[in-house]
Amino acid sequence: MRIDKFLWCIRLFKSRSLATEACQKERVKLNDREVKPSAEVSIGDRMALREPPIWRVFEIIRMPSTRMGAKLVPDHVKEVTSWEDLERQELARKVKADGRDPGTGRPTKQDRRAMERYKGE
Repeated sequence: MRIDKFLWCIRLFKSRSLATEACQKERVKLNDREVKPSAEVSIGDRMALREPPIWRVFEIIRMPSTRMGAKLVPDHVKEVTSWEDLERQELARKVKADGRDPGTGRPTKQDRRAMERYKGE
């Protein structure tokens, strides 16, 4: 099975074209080497997916026949990313979320309600 189709089947990407684009931008590795979207995957291969600031690593257990439900994904791949990397990714998410200054960007629900109260709606 092609790696772009495999990534789409196990729900790491919403569409196959997004999976293809990730492969072309060198955000996907198969057995520690960057691959094209047409690279073939097999059982036992290790696949790494770039999710800044880390590489998430998966081991292929079984090949899917088609796109599957989210509950069935653990039967086909096993995530082997280290806990330290996952913690670092979570910390980066929190820092990014805290970085938004009030009044910049799209208003939050709380901001919107305050504006409605001010306008008298």
